[in-house]
Amino acid sequence: MVVPIPKRLLHIVPWTRSFPRRALAPPGPGIVDAPAVAAASAATTADVEGAAAAAAAAAAVVVFIGGVRRGALRQREAAADARLRDPPLPPRRQSDRERVPRAAYLCRFHAFEKAHMMDPHSSVRGVRQFKTALLQRLEQKSLYQSGRKKNDARELKSLYEKKKSVNAHEVASVLLEALRAVVSGAGLENFAAGEDMSGLYSRYNILPLHSSGGQQAIMLLPEIKAAVSAVYNVRGLPLANDDEETGGHRDLFEWLESWFGFQKGNVANQREHLILLLANIHVRLNPKPSMSKVSPAGILLFSSFFLIISLTVVCLFCQLDDRAVNELMVKILKNYVTWCKFLGRKSNIWLPSIKQEVQQHKILYIALYLLIWGEASNLRLMPECICYIFHHMAYELYGVLSGAVSLNTREKVRPAYGGDCESFLKNVVTPIYKVIYEEAQKNKNGVSDHSKWRNYDDLNESVDCFKLGWPMRLDNEFFCTSSSPNQSINSQVSATTACQQKWLGKTNFIEIRSFWHLFRSFDRMWTFFVLAIQVMIILAWHDVETPLRLLDPIIFEDVLSIFITNAVLRLVQVTLDIAFTWKAKRTMSFNQQLRFAVKLFIAAIWAVTLPVSYASSQKGSFCSTKQPNSIIGIFCLSPYMIVVAIYLISNVIGMALFFVPAVSNFLETSNWKICKVLSWWSQPRLYVGRGMQEGQTSLLKYTVFWVFLLSSKFIFSYHFEIKPLVVPTKEIMNVNINGYDWHELFPQVKSNAGAILAVWAPIILVYFMDTQIWYSIFCTIFGGIYGIVHHLGEIRTMGMVRTRFHTLPSVFNASLVPQSSTKEKKKTLKSFLENKLFKICSSLESNNQQFSFGGLDKQQFSTAVNMAKDLAGNYDHLCRKIKKDDYMFCAVKECYDLLRNIFKVLIIGDLEKRVVGAIFKEIDKSIYESSLFVNFTTVELPNLRNKFAQLIELLYENKQANKDKVIILLQDIIEILIKDMMVDGGRILDVINSSQMVNCDDDNLFTYYNPQLFASNVSGFTIRFPLPDKGPLKEQVKRLYLLLTTKENAMDIPTNLEARQRISFFATSLFMDMPVAPSVRNMLSFSVMTPYFMEEVNFSEEELHLSPDGASILSYMQKFIQPFLSCLIAEWKNFLERLGPKATNEEIRYWASFRGQTLSRTVRGMMYYRKALKLQAFLDRASDQEICKGHIAIEQGQSKKKGQQSLSAQLDALADMKFTYVLSCQMYGEQKSSGDPRVKDIIDLMMRYPSLRVAYIEEEELADTPCKVYSSVLVKAENNLDQEIYRIKLPGPPIIGEGKPENQNHAIIFTRGDALQTIDMNQDNYLEEAYKMRNVLQEFVRHHGEHAPTILGLREHIFTGSVSSLAAFMSYQETSFVTIGQRFLANPLRVRFHYGHPDLFDRLFHLARGGISKASKTINLSEDVFAGYNSTLRRGSVTYNEYIQVGKGRDVGLNQISQFEAKVANGNSEQTISRDIYRLGRRFDFFRMLSCYFSTVGFYFNSLISIVGVYIFLYGQLYLVLSGVEKALLTEARAQNMKSLETALASQSFLQLGLLTGLPMVMELCLEKGFRTALTDFILMQLQLASVFFTFSLGTKAHYFGRTILHGGAKYRPTGRKFVVFHASFTENYRLYSRSHFVKGFELIFLLVIYNLFRKSYQSNMAYLMVTYSTWFMAVTWLFTPFLFNPSGFQWRKIVEDWVEWNRWMSNQGGIGVQPDKSWESWWDAEHAHLRHSVVSSRVLEVLLSLRFFIYQYGLVYHLDISQQNKNFVVYVLSWLVIVAIVALVKIVNEARRRLSTDYHLAFRLFKLLMFLGVITCLIILSNLCKLSLMDLIMCCLAFIPTGWGLLLIVQVLRPMIEDYAIWEPIQVIAHAYDYGMGSVLFAPIAALAWMPVISAIQTRVLFNQAFSRQLQIQPILAGKSKYR
Repeated sequence: MVVPIPKRLLHIVPWTRSFPRRALAPPGPGIVDAPAVAAASAATTADVEGAAAAAAAAAAVVVFIGGVRRGALRQREAAADARLRDPPLPPRRQSDRERVPRAAYLCRFHAFEKAHMMDPHSSVRGVRQFKTALLQRLEQKSLYQSGRKKNDARELKSLYEKKKSVNAHEVASVLLEALRAVVSGAGLENFAAGEDMSGLYSRYNILPLHSSGGQQAIMLLPEIKAAVSAVYNVRGLPLANDDEETGGHRDLFEWLESWFGFQKGNVANQREHLILLLANIHVRLNPKPSMSKVSPAGILLFSSFFLIISLTVVCLFCQLDDRAVNELMVKILKNYVTWCKFLGRKSNIWLPSIKQEVQQHKILYIALYLLIWGEASNLRLMPECICYIFHHMAYELYGVLSGAVSLNTREKVRPAYGGDCESFLKNVVTPIYKVIYEEAQKNKNGVSDHSKWRNYDDLNESVDCFKLGWPMRLDNEFFCTSSSPNQSINSQVSATTACQQKWLGKTNFIEIRSFWHLFRSFDRMWTFFVLAIQVMIILAWHDVETPLRLLDPIIFEDVLSIFITNAVLRLVQVTLDIAFTWKAKRTMSFNQQLRFAVKLFIAAIWAVTLPVSYASSQKGSFCSTKQPNSIIGIFCLSPYMIVVAIYLISNVIGMALFFVPAVSNFLETSNWKICKVLSWWSQPRLYVGRGMQEGQTSLLKYTVFWVFLLSSKFIFSYHFEIKPLVVPTKEIMNVNINGYDWHELFPQVKSNAGAILAVWAPIILVYFMDTQIWYSIFCTIFGGIYGIVHHLGEIRTMGMVRTRFHTLPSVFNASLVPQSSTKEKKKTLKSFLENKLFKICSSLESNNQQFSFGGLDKQQFSTAVNMAKDLAGNYDHLCRKIKKDDYMFCAVKECYDLLRNIFKVLIIGDLEKRVVGAIFKEIDKSIYESSLFVNFTTVELPNLRNKFAQLIELLYENKQANKDKVIILLQDIIEILIKDMMVDGGRILDVINSSQMVNCDDDNLFTYYNPQLFASNVSGFTIRFPLPDKGPLKEQVKRLYLLLTTKENAMDIPTNLEARQRISFFATSLFMDMPVAPSVRNMLSFSVMTPYFMEEVNFSEEELHLSPDGASILSYMQKFIQPFLSCLIAEWKNFLERLGPKATNEEIRYWASFRGQTLSRTVRGMMYYRKALKLQAFLDRASDQEICKGHIAIEQGQSKKKGQQSLSAQLDALADMKFTYVLSCQMYGEQKSSGDPRVKDIIDLMMRYPSLRVAYIEEEELADTPCKVYSSVLVKAENNLDQEIYRIKLPGPPIIGEGKPENQNHAIIFTRGDALQTIDMNQDNYLEEAYKMRNVLQEFVRHHGEHAPTILGLREHIFTGSVSSLAAFMSYQETSFVTIGQRFLANPLRVRFHYGHPDLFDRLFHLARGGISKASKTINLSEDVFAGYNSTLRRGSVTYNEYIQVGKGRDVGLNQISQFEAKVANGNSEQTISRDIYRLGRRFDFFRMLSCYFSTVGFYFNSLISIVGVYIFLYGQLYLVLSGVEKALLTEARAQNMKSLETALASQSFLQLGLLTGLPMVMELCLEKGFRTALTDFILMQLQLASVFFTFSLGTKAHYFGRTILHGGAKYRPTGRKFVVFHASFTENYRLYSRSHFVKGFELIFLLVIYNLFRKSYQSNMAYLMVTYSTWFMAVTWLFTPFLFNPSGFQWRKIVEDWVEWNRWMSNQGGIGVQPDKSWESWWDAEHAHLRHSVVSSRVLEVLLSLRFFIYQYGLVYHLDISQQNKNFVVYVLSWLVIVAIVALVKIVNEARRRLSTDYHLAFRLFKLLMFLGVITCLIILSNLCKLSLMDLIMCCLAFIPTGWGLLLIVQVLRPMIEDYAIWEPIQVIAHAYDYGMGSVLFAPIAALAWMPVISAIQTRVLFNQAFSRQLQIQPILAGKSKYR
């Protein structure tokens, strides 16, 4: 039953209905608006002071709704009832007494509304009682419910300000909630004139720009004041018509909003953005700006805006420096100005002549650009489109500012789209967005051909954008698409329908799927290599031994024939350019068309002229008639040479410009006509890709590198590849083969061209591929040298840290301490280093195992004592050893001096002083005379040290009760020294004994001695004990105790391997070349952004304790291996020791989540930046005394002073101004509506880190229309709830391209600062590295050469390397790539790009140039690297810095790794056909182009070439052995054991076995760990089958790279970031690797078997294995690696489960809705889906490649005994009858099964028996009549199985044409049989090995060797639970 609302309350209902709908909307299922209910119910008390107590009642209601345990409910019910009573009202002013009940009444009603909206039917237990109690209280206070009062909002406002001023935040938040409801319901018209409610509850991000935020610490910073003053300066600006009535604007942004119609959320966001940018630039200016001038804003007196008045007072003496505005304007508008210059148009940035207005107008232009950018949505990815919009709107802005009058209307100029609400979004952004959206829809999720739709780059580069006009003409071709999308983004009719026939098409470039793109993009490289091999073949053919023989006219002219090849290749290149841009002819300018035509004509002329002239020279034998010994003969000039000389003239200019890059840059960027003509011929005139040449120094460095590399490569290729093949080739050409072993199809071919092709083809492929090998070798060598020079690995171990510790303070001081404050902190720097920084990493240890670097000298004293004992008698040797170690010498000396000083204070008796003084005197004398070992013995030295330690411990405790013990210890020490150690201690004993005189009493009855030494109390005390507490003596005692007791122990070094690595790297980094750190206030500001989709935020309790395989994540962390931090087990023990039984589930969740690849780990790591900045800001401003006190003590001292901002607030202000962290949670809005528990985890993160911000996309459905409204929303946490800060409406769904870059693009508007760091979800950060961020940011202002850096590359530390051997392989491989690889790419090669690593972007540079990634669907799959391409093409520069590292996790299982490798290979294939690679390849100089190729797509293409080379070799050998050519060659030419072929195969195996990756890996390990450790690790890797893994990985790269270029299908492949290693089923492995590895492995096996059966050249098996070992290794690796690296892959129980699942998967029926992992049929369809969308040329190539499988049948049928040596072609034709018979048989059986198996099952079984007997009968008849042998049957299998597979590949290509015919069904049955057969063949050896338990044990040892080395239990984790138990 619903609680009724009393009638007397019904008049309030209309007011409640006017509440904001969004505020009252009930949350999604499972999500309770806890803070809102708590806040509302807190206000239900009569006195507002009782709000905190009443909040508990609201919490109880929330708990009721959430459904908590019954006991807790009862307790909370009782608490709620108790707290609902009104507390007594304290005496106040009468106005307060009248105001408080009314406010309480309003809050009560708001609480009732909240509860009723959340549960309108009161269905949840306890809600009904809560509502009833509220209604009762409302009825009791009927006095205050008599209608809505006009001053309700004013009263709430007054109370809110009062409570906020006294820091009653909880009550204030309640009042704010009710105030919002009242304001939204009553309207602002009920407020008094001049009141601005936005100032009351304005939600802000960083800067509280509302009225009550003026006294916050960040607003009191002078630079913020200056920037705010400048932005709020609206003096002299014309008002819009609507604003003349309301009184003007508060600031420049509101003014722009009123004129141009920007959104309020965008205005608020960019206002804060600009103020922060100006403030940060202003404070960094040098010399510092003057603060003595009055701001122009100070004279503004708008009385209706009290915020302006307060700002005027605050900023009276603050003025923004013009230099700051100029610098920001150049950074943001430079791209626009350059764009205008390129187009030959004047910039529309017009500045006034009045100096006082210049700054204001500049800020207006900057603000206008930022507002356009901030609201542009997906248009931000089109920077020149933004320039076009800004160009026109800037012109309108100038018209408004100048008061221009329109010639047509005779009125003042107004913006074309007016200033209506959201007019900019509706009229400017949305029309262009519609085009982007509709074009993207034609992509069809990546399956459509790129030429059929326009991507972001096409639209951005549209020709002559000014044809669109302003206002934009929507009938322009730009807005026309070829077809309307199936689903429109809104209800409006698209303009496309009216102009479908005028689709503009692609612009400047077309992404066509073809391998020819590699030649087209890098044509100079391919031409160079082709010409080089031609020269080497000519030289080898003529047997040229010395360079002088080149002067021979015949040889020289033959060498010059390379120019004919060059002309032909140039013609091919021009033809490809025309063919590949043909579809873009509509958008091609006439000049470009003319250029192509002229180039084609000239290339054709040369391609004809050069061969003709060469032929005429050869025919005329002009030079051959000369005598070679004569001078005329040597310098013979034939007509062909003259033509070549003319041909070369055209290349002279290019050669000259290569050596003068500055001239090239000028020619490309200049607008002079002559420069345009010259650049027009060389390259098409485009805005991007100009002026990329590096400086002279960089050019020289990478030129020298490539000269050395190419020289080595050509020397090796000539002597080991080309020259050894020339003689065999000549012999083969001279052999006349008359008989073949098959039917030769081309018997007329001369010179045995087929044999020559078979021999030369693999050599040619290796020749083109092995440059990659040489590149890897040289990068390894030079990269290692570069690392050594830059101090990499200077400190590799903790021992080296100890050795170099004395130098660390100085280098720390030089690098990490600002120069201005160095002298001030010099005294305390070392202590700070010891006590702060170097304990960061060791904090991973428990509290009782801390490692302090200050203990180095303490430990050395114990070592010195032991050395003195052992080296007794050898004083000189002891002295040398002690003095050799500075720490040991200092420890011994300090200990001796401290002991002397303490004894001087402690001993006050005369006799005792004499005794102790005599001992010290004897020691000093012995040391001076070097007779210490003569006068003393050292046997009792350890015992003496122990006695001293006990004494000093008592002195440190300093208790009177211990005095007797002190005396005893002093006596023991003196006794040991005199009797046991001093050789001549008798003198001192005499002194002691003489003082002990005998005394008698008066009666002489008793005699007694004087008290013993140190024990006399007769004439005063002999020792001063307790010691004085004040003074330095206390510290001296403590220091001496540490020196005596601290022993050198292995436990003093962190057991955590991760901590050791981080400590050593931090120490090493201090010696590297890093910029000097500025102060925090003067540093560059930066943001961090992390895109988040649906990954884990925290591990849930279910995930921690449950797992499908029986091994939970928590148990894995506790008992298994260290997935991410070394010694994770020790960390778990430390965690339990630290918290004990008090550890809550939440704390355990966070502990586990911080050690997985979760969002919480990433956020924690990135927030270390803020922590570091606060500490550094404190150190910057604190004195030595304040540093010693600590900021907490200073904070407490400041809290006593009124009117002064707290230190913490000031530090927070600086950190907020310099650092921002934004999570781009794309699906957060959808997760909120669906009740996803990850929302609560994200809110918890925001509560844990208050400065964290979350940006997400919200999708809302309009009530009356089917349209959806999309918004970008920024939220922060407040009261355990996300609070909206900014909301910016979008023109449509923003995710229309690749998900990650679109996600980044929507959130980038909420970032701040000069730099932006992109962090992925699997990354981490470390506090000690965060301290170096100031240094890294200084790289942006450091001079690096020709171009300023725009992307700073950072080093990564892979923390997942110890999960398994696979994880270690990936860790080593990734480490070598992110260190030695990128180090050398950045310098000297200058071709480093962005690879998805934690790079830092110059944010303002990329803000105006398309963002930090590209987002076009499919083509930009590897979106990160395109950011680097784009930055380079736009004259940016990418550097790399190794002195800072960021953690990163990698995939740890084979399937995860393979998915990742497949995604990267897909991305590289898409890069190959992209315009970015084409422009880089064409516009780089030659050597930089080589670097670009071999470091990007060339690596993957060469991987493919290495695989193709194996196939070419084997198919060539197959041709030779099956055709009989090899037999003839061996008989007549004896051409065997060709060394070149062996060299080629060896080169291929070099790449295949992973040595290409292994070389840089070993070099990097040598640098960072030392040679011995590196060698050990490398050998261990090989024992763990690293070569097997790398060979398998090579197949993955080659397969997906080649397939994607031909057929597409590139897509994002989620790998997951779970670190628990699990067993993958056989079915899953087969699905993943069947086509990429298994099929190719079986093909290699077939080739090797047939080659082995018919080989003749290598008679011995050993020679055969030496030639083909790498191929056998590759084949076996591809077949069995997934099972070898599969945990529990050889356990019998798992084998049985896998077999059952495999058979179920093979037998399940597919169809619509059935996933590929459920049925073979569905998987088979999905696996070949890419062929359905492939282009015709790719399908034809696929068919041609499939024809290779027919060679087996063609060659083998002629070797069958049944063929009886008949070589007629009819034999091959008749063999196809077998294929036809098999297909027919399958069709018959399948038809019989369909008709008989159900109703006539017995008849069907009988039919199958008859068919089987018929086949057997046929075989018997053939055996008897035609001599069919058993060997024939085996050879038939080898012949017909490949043929059948080739037919299956062809029919898949032709499937659309034959799918509807009856033939398709038997084809599908045959395909099923093939897969089942392959699976069974693979499964059989695995099952056989599973019978032997030792195999499983060996496999586990190989996979988890590191775990075994720590004696951890693996099997309980891997065993898990049976699926069928």
